[in-house]
Parts: sequence; structure tokens; C-alpha cells
Amino acid sequence: MDSPAKIQGTVHSLYRVVVGLLFASHGASSLLGVFGGNMGTGGTVPTGTWPGWYAAVIQLAGGTLVLLGVGTRLTALICSGSMAYAYFVVHQKVALHPLQNGGELSILFCWGFLMIVVLGPGPLSVDALISRVRARTAPAQVETA
Repeated sequence: MDSPAKIQGTVHSLYRVVVGLLFASHGASSLLGVFGGNMGTGGTVPTGTWPGWYAAVIQLAGGTLVLLGVGTRLTALICSGSMAYAYFVVHQKVALHPLQNGGELSILFCWGFLMIVVLGPGPLSVDALISRVRARTAPAQVETA
């Protein structure tokens, strides 16, 4: 049977993968018109429009990088910040409470990515693989007196 630490690491990594995949899917729908397109219209966000197009680029690129676990902490911080911006600038104008302003996803993604920033990518990630390879190939430190 696997140790609790190994199970935790696997679940941690799977959480990162799911959050990244869902975020990238939002970006893909807005930029590429897939999954029903932007807001279910079948269309895309016009290129270069503020803030929608830039948010969609962050969603697609950031979600993909987080999904893979590449540059995870910095990427997750950018994604978290973009969702905080979405909540406070777009949703909070409508009403304060997320159930009234439609900002639940923005808040969940913001805090989910912030958790990834704090906890890191987990053991099943490109970042962890690079760290393991570097540790194996690093020359031994020679201690001098």
C-alpha cells in the first residue's frame, strides 16, 4: 500500500492538473471558439480587446503551463491575479456577493491558483522532474577547509 505522503503528492498533482485543464478550457473556448465558444455564443473574443482577449490568453497559456507543471508557481500567481482582477473589476460592479454577481468561478480559480502558488506543483510535474534530474546530475560539492 502507498504511504500517505505519496497519496498526498499524487492528489496534490492531480488537483493542479484539473485546475489547469479547466482554466485552459475557458481560454480555448474564448480564443478558439471550441466548447461552445465565448460565453456559449460559438464565437471568439475579438483579438486585442481589453480585458477579455488578454484574460483568455492568460487562461489558455497559464492553464496549460499549470496543467503540465511548468513554471508553476509564477504562472499560478499570474492566473490568480487575473482572476482577482476579474472579480473586483468585472463582477463586483454588479453586486458584492458572488452569488449575486456571477463571480463564483473567478473566486474559486483565484484561491485555487493561490493554493498552487503556496504548495507548489507537486511531485508529478515537469518542474519536479527537472529538479530530480538536476539533483542527479549536479556535481558533488567538495568541502574545503
